[in-house]
Amino acid sequence: MAKVNKFIFWTPRILAIVFILFIAMFSLDIFDGNYGFWGTILGLFMHNIPTMILIILVVISWRHELAGAIIFILTGMLYITMLLRTVLMNQPHQWFKLFWSLIISCPAFLIGILFYLGWIKKKRIKRNKIK
Repeated sequence: MAKVNKFIFWTPRILAIVFILFIAMFSLDIFDGNYGFWGTILGLFMHNIPTMILIILVVISWRHELAGAIIFILTGMLYITMLLRTVLMNQPHQWFKLFWSLIISCPAFLIGILFYLGWIKKKRIKRNKIK
């Protein structure tokens, strides 16, 4: 395995974990309702499906930086697309809500770019070792 700068290696991974915790924080609104024990458990599960998917994606991205780059950039684009579709179909007069997508999509894009930079660095190191 090629040795890459520790900052380039760890930054996207740590940011991905913080991003997952940030997304998981939104599931805590389930405690505002009176759903009972099983309703709350089901609500937490449903709210955390994106979090569980992101955890699986981070595990894949941990060793395969290019996959992480593609996954996180596509995740940001998917979120923008879903929000754009929802706003334009249901509330066209509230287009300003699209700016909210930056809160979710910009960190995903940043993590994807950092994974890509890590992949590029690792590729260059391997190429220089071959020469």
